[in-house]
Amino acid sequence: MSRPSTKPLLAEFETPDALVRALRLARADGHRLLDAFTPFPLEELSGALEPARNPVRPVMALAGFGAAAAMYGLQWYSAVYAYPLNSGGRPLHSWPVFTLVPFEFGVLAAAVAGFAAMLWSCGLPRLNHPVHDMPQFERASQDRFLLLVAPKDAPAPLRRRLEEAGALLVSEMHG
Repeated sequence: MSRPSTKPLLAEFETPDALVRALRLARADGHRLLDAFTPFPLEELSGALEPARNPVRPVMALAGFGAAAAMYGLQWYSAVYAYPLNSGGRPLHSWPVFTLVPFEFGVLAAAVAGFAAMLWSCGLPRLNHPVHDMPQFERASQDRFLLLVAPKDAPAPLRRRLEEAGALLVSEMHG
């Protein structure tokens, strides 16, 4: 038995009210709302489309603190264990001296990891998105309202629900 296709559906609406109605119906049925494309901002969409969790801050914290700890450990190893030099009777493990390099390296590692995580979480570098290839997408910035929804199982019930809400055209996104 073949598995039903779960490609996202792109629905085109003539009015913002129809788009909001379809959005509420799709959410009530348990479908995942991916995005909405409108020629002007809609107040109703600001709370309806929740952004995905952003992994940038935890990645930056982990990379920064991990790199700083590794650099501190490297300095401790080289000064206390591998090459102990008694300079002027000072202790071998002089932690105030060891803090500058781990701090600087931790900041550098956090910045590089944050940049990489930001690119990864945004899906960049991506020069073309499959929704841009849809013929009705051109009118999204002029006079049409588009809703991109991922069906939870088979797309047929979602397609009917979107058409009941007033969709002019419902098409499956390719790619």
